[in-house]
Amino acid sequence: MAMHSESSYLPAGLPVPVAEPDGLSAPYWGGLQQGRLLVQRCASCGCWQFGPEWICHRCHAFDPAWVEVAPEGRIYSFERVWHPVHPALKERCPYLAVLVELPHAGNVRMVGNLLGDPRQEVSIGAEVTGVFEHHPQAAPPYSLLQWRLP
Repeated sequence: MAMHSESSYLPAGLPVPVAEPDGLSAPYWGGLQQGRLLVQRCASCGCWQFGPEWICHRCHAFDPAWVEVAPEGRIYSFERVWHPVHPALKERCPYLAVLVELPHAGNVRMVGNLLGDPRQEVSIGAEVTGVFEHHPQAAPPYSLLQWRLP
């Protein structure tokens, strides 16, 4: 079961994540705000995909459906980040970025942060659970999906 965060893992000052002007990823971001992980799945051939696209990667059908999946996965890869990618992260290094494989979504992979001690031991294949980090006071409001070891 996904946990809901009461505090923010990331510091203030980072750009607010929003959907593209054409709205392609709006269902993903909207799902996070509702505490739901949505991933695209083609209604024609059943192919799962992430990041969002207007067409299926396999059969090229238009407008793949958005399907809710369990925010559970396993670490496919990770990096302990020592050099900030944004000035707001200058005092937050190191931090852990993980590539999480989602077995309930055809093993698609998504990048996120691993919560907890940034110097903790991390193992490829370790199971992780999604944590929804909500920012209702931001303009516009948004939510993020972070990851936590059990």
